[in-house]
Amino acid sequence: MELSDVLRKLKNSEISLEEAERQLRITNFELISDIARVDIHRAKRMGIPEAVIADCKTCDEVVSIARVLLKNEGRAIITRVKDEDYHALKSLACECGAKIRLEKRAKIIVIGESVGKNGGKVGVISAGTADIPVAEEAKIIAEEMGCSVTSIYDVGVAGIHRLFPELTRLVEAGVDAIVVAAGREGTLPAIVSGLVGVPVIGVPVSTGYGAGGKGEAALLSMLQSCSVLAVVNIDAGFVAGAFAARIASLASKNREKNG
Repeated sequence: MELSDVLRKLKNSEISLEEAERQLRITNFELISDIARVDIHRAKRMGIPEAVIADCKTCDEVVSIARVLLKNEGRAIITRVKDEDYHALKSLACECGAKIRLEKRAKIIVIGESVGKNGGKVGVISAGTADIPVAEEAKIIAEEMGCSVTSIYDVGVAGIHRLFPELTRLVEAGVDAIVVAAGREGTLPAIVSGLVGVPVIGVPVSTGYGAGGKGEAALLSMLQSCSVLAVVNIDAGFVAGAFAARIASLASKNREKNG
């Protein structure tokens, strides 16, 4: 439905103000030539920011989409960035007079102002050092959705004694949800979810080799967890971070509501 149709129906009292707002949220995107339809209302509609995944786009396409997001939202999040993307996006940030933040491990660039804190608290855990980049992606996205993040890294099952003091720190921090990134056999998320009283999101990571390598064994292990566990796709740090942030944001709202 076109914008003019929504406004005409509202003017003629054919739809309510609430329905007009809903329709506008559904149809609000901006077309860039024939390459993209940029969702410029996603954060307002869903609470999850629109993000540009760079590793399957040309540098010019990444910059074009980021420019639209900056114009409409005042912020652009670009994931899986390449070196050439950074230099081009830095020029865009200078052109717009905006801040630029590069997170090398997570391969994320944020241009513009981040949102304020909403009181939600997320924990992020990596099993091994090799799993940190995916864990960092989850961390940055949760932060960009307004949550405070406490992270603990390299506490996998090869030395499980490393986990317990750090897990105590997460519980004492009052986290509302925990993301656990693990490759190889992917055991750690199931262990964590059996020990804590908050939702746990497992992220299988494409570390590991041979039979079951590239995250496949980790994914199947997490799907077979006997403890209650949500599982996202292999290397899907963005999805895990966003899901955890939505849980944490709702928990924060409930705390405020209940005093």
